[in-house]
Order: sequence, then structure tokens, then C-alpha cells
Amino acid sequence: MIAFLRGRVLDKFPNRIILDVSGVGYEVHVPLSTYYEIGEAGSDVSLRVHTHVREDTLQLFGFLTPLEQLLFERLIGISGIGPKLAVSVLSGIDSRELVVAVRRADVARLIRIPGVGKKTAERIVLELKDRLKDVAPAPEAEGAQPSTGDRLRNDLISALENLGYHRPLAEKAVDASHKSDGGATFEDALRSALRELMR
Repeated sequence: MIAFLRGRVLDKFPNRIILDVSGVGYEVHVPLSTYYEIGEAGSDVSLRVHTHVREDTLQLFGFLTPLEQLLFERLIGISGIGPKLAVSVLSGIDSRELVVAVRRADVARLIRIPGVGKKTAERIVLELKDRLKDVAPAPEAEGAQPSTGDRLRNDLISALENLGYHRPLAEKAVDASHKSDGGATFEDALRSALRELMR
């Protein structure tokens, strides 16, 4: 089983990269969060890998963080959730936010993830609630009041999600626009983030 790969990004597509490891190209499926963080083609990257073997296929799934890999492996352990849906879940919500949503039984947040219906969201909560106690953020972190900047960022991301953009894409656009104008009003910041998305 392949558990780890270090190499150079030969090519990248949403949810899939080709990793050149000493002249051998590995196709690795990744969540969008990993896709955006690994850099462009030519970048060096190290990935934790889950090798998924079925009768007719052998697929590699790569993750930048231990938490992402842990959540993926626990998601595919749920009846009815395969690797493709597990990657979609991790692409549609930040890993830490997923842990908090499960702990709070926040089905409404989970069904906002593309491809996740109410029954699947309820099953994720039911199956994972007790199994994520060891990896959940500390209670004080969950209950901490966000700063004004964090509230603006969260509001902007929520607005972009309501417009149909995937969360990782919305987060990237909001963060990029915030760097150029950190003191913008909500309306100006939203316009700036939309401009980033149009590039």
C-alpha cells in the first residue's frame, strides 16, 4: 500500500493531480482544499496517501494534513459514502468546520455541501459524532467569539456560497481580495472578491 508520496506536481486539475516521483507519474485524487494549497505545476509537494483498492481499480487519494486524511477515512467507513463523495465533502467544507458541524449535529450546514442530501448529512452526524471526539477542536475554540475581521470574512464566504461558488474557491477569493484592501466595507469587499473569481 502507498501511504506517502513526495514529488513534483506535473499537472493539476480540480480534484486530481499528476505527481512526478523520480520519473514515475502517479495520479492522485485530492480535495479542493489540497488542490489550492499545493501550488502550480513544477511545485514540490508531500502528500499523505490513502490507497483505495477495489476488484477493478486502484486509486490514490492525497491529503496535505493528517486531519483531512483522517476525516476521509472515517467518511468512507460510513455505509453509502464512497471515496468520490468523501472527497466532495472535504472539498465543500473546511476540515475543522466539518468536525464542529458533526459535533453540533449541524445537518443544515452539511446539506449545503454539493452532493450531500439530508439523509446523508444525518448519517454523517450519527456515524461520526462519537468518533470525532478525539480530533475535535477544543470547546473553548468552538465557542470563541470571532473578531470583526473574521465575521466579515465569514459573511463574505457565506454570500459567495449562496451565489453558487464552492467554499474553498470562495475562501481563496475572499483572502486574495482582503490582502489588497483590508479595510473595505462588506459591499466593496464582495465586489472585490467577485472580481477575483472572474480572473
